[in-house]
Amino acid sequence: MELVRVGTNDHIVLACAECGDERPFEQPPCADGHGADCPEWACTECGAAVLVGPVPAARPAAHPRPAREAAAAARDHRGRERAAARIPA
Repeated sequence: MELVRVGTNDHIVLACAECGDERPFEQPPCADGHGADCPEWACTECGAAVLVGPVPAARPAAHPRPAREAAAAARDHRGRERAAARIPA
């Protein structure tokens, strides 16, 4: 876990990967509507962006494949079951 120091004027001090040293980071205007809770911060020297905050929870797949499509994917264009790949000895 990286150490985050709070600076003056709503800045935080982080190690910037681009600059190679500690630099102040500021929050750019948030286009996603997060407000003060926005995880995006930008280096004031070079503009490199980082996300600061907890890792978001994994979301389930938006469109899981229906069972009939999954079964159809296991068949070739003639409707025959696909064989497992053969590995030469």
